Amino acid sequence: MNISELRVGLIGGTGEEGRGLALRWTLAGAQVTIGSRAIEKAEATARELNAIIGSEQIQFATNQDAIAGSEFVLLTVPFAHAAATLQAHRADFREGAILIDITVPVSFEQGRVRYAELAQGSASEHLQTLLPENVPLVAAFKTEPAHLLAEAHEGLDCDSFVASDSKEAKTRVMDAIKFIEGLRPIDAGTLYSARALERMTVLAIGINRRYKVKTARYRVVGL
Repeated sequence: MNISELRVGLIGGTGEEGRGLALRWTLAGAQVTIGSRAIEKAEATARELNAIIGSEQIQFATNQDAIAGSEFVLLTVPFAHAAATLQAHRADFREGAILIDITVPVSFEQGRVRYAELAQGSASEHLQTLLPENVPLVAAFKTEPAHLLAEAHEGLDCDSFVASDSKEAKTRVMDAIKFIEGLRPIDAGTLYSARALERMTVLAIGINRRYKVKTARYRVVGL
C-alpha cells in the first residue's frame, strides 16, 4: 500500500475522536479531509489541526464531499446520530469505498457508564444494514482513547482491533493502520466481534473513571 495515495474522510470529524484520528492519519502520511454538516466548523478544525502539525495537509469539506472523495470513510459522529447520518449519505460513497465505524452506543446512568443494547448485537452490525451492499463496513478504533488520539505527540502503544464480514476490506484497513505509529492492528474476526469490542470500550471508560485517568487501552500479550 502507498499510504500517500490513501484518501481518508471523516464524517463529523470535528469532535475529539475525529480530530485525533485526523491527526494520526495525517502523520501516517494519508490525505485527510475533515467533514462536517457545517463547512465553517470543518474549516476551523482543519486550520487548528494544521497549526498543530505545522503544515496545510488536512483539508476540509461538507460531509457529502468528504465521503465522495475518500476511499476510507470514518464515521466519527456520536452513535445517537450515526444511523440518520448514514441514511442521509447512502448515495455519496464512491466505488470501492470502505466505511470504518468507530461508534460505541453508551449512556451514563447515575454516574455509571452503560452499554446500550441493540437488537442487532452491536452498533456496527446495526449500521451495516443501512449501507448500500457495495460498501463494506469495518469496525475499528473502538477501544483507542479519544483523548490520547488527540494528543498528536503522545505515544499510542496499544493494539487496534479490526473486525469485518469483508476479508478484503478488513485486510486493507489493517494494512493502512500499520502506518500509524504506535498502533498494531489485530484481526478480530467477523463483525460479530464488534459486540465484544464495544463492550471493551465501556470497560475501559469505567477503568478511566475509577482510576482518574483518560488513557486506559488494550494490548494483547503473547501475540
